[in-house]
Amino acid sequence: MTKSNITKGILSVLVIGGVLLAVIFGLSKDTGVESSVSDLDRFSQITLTDYDGNTKSLGDWSGKMLVVNSWAVWCPFCVKELSDFAALQKAFPDEIAVIAIDRAESLEKVQGFTDGLGISEDMIFLMDRKDDFYKAVGGFSMPETVFIDKDGTVVFHKRGPMTFEEMKEQVEKLLNKQ
Repeated sequence: MTKSNITKGILSVLVIGGVLLAVIFGLSKDTGVESSVSDLDRFSQITLTDYDGNTKSLGDWSGKMLVVNSWAVWCPFCVKELSDFAALQKAFPDEIAVIAIDRAESLEKVQGFTDGLGISEDMIFLMDRKDDFYKAVGGFSMPETVFIDKDGTVVFHKRGPMTFEEMKEQVEKLLNKQ
């Protein structure tokens, strides 16, 4: 093996390792760039369905602070967070709406899973058949969570898993911004 091949191998391992760390530990970005169209308006173009088959959009919660999580049954980090998101909704029942948007899985799989956890009634679960929300937030890791203020602006975007304490801290920042 030549010195050049060893160097290329090491660089490849470093790049792959960096990508894995970004996915595992998440990359966060604060937003707040003003535009003529709010983030919520943009997300409202996405057609979602609830467990009863009703068509919904995030615009249905306009004027409310939202915590929106993109998740899937196959994602171990996402699954671990769901109970914390349910607890977050219970901690702030009147202040926020916590919405979990599943990424293109079947209703039977998703509702069976959340029913098994005992959280189907604790927060809002929506289905995204085309995976449009995940694409709209520029998703590249799992899970992806956005915190949206009353004006419809994404004020915090977390890539990767969150602890309950991180979730609560972001909600408190939203409440203090009012």
